[in-house]
Amino acid sequence: MTTGRYTIWRKSSRSDAGNCVEVARADDGTFGVRDSKDISGPMLEFDTTTWNAFTDGVRSGRFGR
Repeated sequence: MTTGRYTIWRKSSRSDAGNCVEVARADDGTFGVRDSKDISGPMLEFDTTTWNAFTDGVRSGRFGR
């Protein structure tokens, strides 16, 4: 998996110094997630359906805190 097709990585505005993940969307609609402290390290990749199910769950509080 390459991170080259993910060009704009974003961190949560609520992240604290050094302890966060970054998310980016590729042109094909997939989403990449990586550790902001290791940007050349491993990355998780999700299709649009999976990503939307995850973010819907977060918004609804399904995962708690």
